[in-house]
Amino acid sequence: MSLTELSGTPTPEPSAPEKPARPARRPSPFGALLLRLHFYAGILVAPFLVVAALTGLAYTTTPQLDSILYGDQLTAAPVGDRQLPLAEQVGAARNAHPTGSITAVQPGDGDRTTTVVFSLPELGEKQHTVYINPYTGESQGQLTTWFGSTPAATWLDDLHRHLHLGTVGENYSELAASWLWVMALGGVILWWRRRSAARASVRHLLVPDLSTGRGVRRTRSWHATTGVWLTVGLLFLSATGLTWSRYAGANFASGLDALNARTPEISTSLTAVPAEPGGGHHHGDAGEGGTVESAAFDRVLTVARDARLSGPVEIIPAAEPGVAWTVTQIDNTWPVAKDRIAVDPATSTVTARSDFADWPLLAQLSGLGIQAHMGLLFGLVNQILLAALALGLLCVIVWGYRMWWQRRPTRTDRRALAGTPPARGGVRGLPLWALLIGVPVVVAVGWALPLFGLTLLAFLVVDVVAGAVSRRRRPAQAPTSPAPVGS
Repeated sequence: MSLTELSGTPTPEPSAPEKPARPARRPSPFGALLLRLHFYAGILVAPFLVVAALTGLAYTTTPQLDSILYGDQLTAAPVGDRQLPLAEQVGAARNAHPTGSITAVQPGDGDRTTTVVFSLPELGEKQHTVYINPYTGESQGQLTTWFGSTPAATWLDDLHRHLHLGTVGENYSELAASWLWVMALGGVILWWRRRSAARASVRHLLVPDLSTGRGVRRTRSWHATTGVWLTVGLLFLSATGLTWSRYAGANFASGLDALNARTPEISTSLTAVPAEPGGGHHHGDAGEGGTVESAAFDRVLTVARDARLSGPVEIIPAAEPGVAWTVTQIDNTWPVAKDRIAVDPATSTVTARSDFADWPLLAQLSGLGIQAHMGLLFGLVNQILLAALALGLLCVIVWGYRMWWQRRPTRTDRRALAGTPPARGGVRGLPLWALLIGVPVVVAVGWALPLFGLTLLAFLVVDVVAGAVSRRRRPAQAPTSPAPVGS
C-alpha cells in the first residue's frame, strides 16, 4: 500500500498537456515588403495627394464658376431666328480689338456668343478673346484666355497642375500621379490578404466591418473598404494625369510615336497659292502672312456644315498664303465630336479630312481620358464623380494618418507621437525568382515614371539608413555567464 493511500489523500488525476499557444501569423516576405512600401508612401506621398485632391476638387467647379463670373461674355439672349453673317461678327470683333492677329473663331450657337481669338506677341501662350453677340453684332466684352479657358479656369488649372510655381511646381502633381496607382493597388492587395487570413466574409471587402469595436481596426476597415470603392477611379486619374505630365508624359508621347498612335495631323498644304480675293468686306489679320477677307469665314463655315461638321466648331484661318484653313469640331461631351477638315477658302473645297473614328485607338482613349479627367466628357455627372473621388481620397488619407496615430505606443516607458513602421526584412525573405523578375520590372517602371523611380530609391536609402541607426542604438545584449559546475 502506498503512502498516499495510507494518508487518505486522493491521487490527483493527471492533467492533459496544455496546447502551445498558436504563434502569430507572420506576413509573407512579399506581404511584409508591400506593407512597408504602402506605409512609407502613405506617410510621405499622401501630403502631395491631399494638395492634388483639393485643387482638383476646386477645378471641378469651373463650368459653374464661369457662368457666374463671365455669363455676360459667354452667353447672349437670342434675338429673332437668324444670326448675322460671320463676316460681320468678325468685323465687329476687329473694331473692338484693332491690334493682334485673328487666330481662331468659334461661331455662336443658341445662347452662346461668338468668340474671336486674337494673338499678340506680348501675351505668349495666352490670347485676347472678344465675345460677340451673334444676333446683334455687339461686343459683350473681352477676356485674356488660355487655349479657350477663362481667367478663373486658367488660374485653377495652373493651381492644380503646378501650384503657380511653373516648371518646378509640375513635379508635385507628377509625383502624386506616379504613386497614386501604386498606393491604390497595394492597398487592395493588402486588404484582400488580411481578409483572407482572417477568413472574413467577402462582404467586408466592400462594406466596413463595424463589429470590430473601436480603435485602429474600425479605422482600418473604413480606410480599406473606401479605398476599394475608389480604386478604379484612382487608377484612371493616375493614368490620365501622367499622360500630360512633364517626364512620364514625355515617355508616354514617345511610346505613342513608336506605336504610330498619335492624334493624326491634317495636311493644310495647297498645291497652288490662291490669289487673294478682293471685296468691300471687313479685313482682319489672320497671321503674319497679311490680311484675309472676312467673308471667307462664311464660305469656310458653309463648307464645314456641308461636310457634316455639326455642333460647335472652331475655324482657324491660314497664317500665310498657300495654306488651307482648318475647321474642327469642339464638342467634348459624350458622344464627342472631333472631326476636322482642311478647306481652301478660295475654291470652297475640302482638301483634307481627319475623322475621330479613324484615329488610332490609343489616340482616341487618350483624348477621351483627358476630357473625363477635366470633368467635361459627361457633363455634370462627370463633375460629381470627380468631386466624389477627391472627397473619398481625402477621407482615405485622413483615416490612414489616424491609424498611424492610433498605433502609437502608450506605455509610460514607451510613449510616442505615432505608430512604429511595419517590420523590415521583406526583401531579404523573397525567393530568388521573385528578385530576378521583380527588380527588372521595378527598374522599367522607374524609367517610365522617373519621379516614382527616384522617390522609391530615396525610400530605400532612408529605410536602410534608419535600420542601421536603429541597430546601432539598440543596447547590446549582455552575455550570459556559465552555470557553476555541480549546481
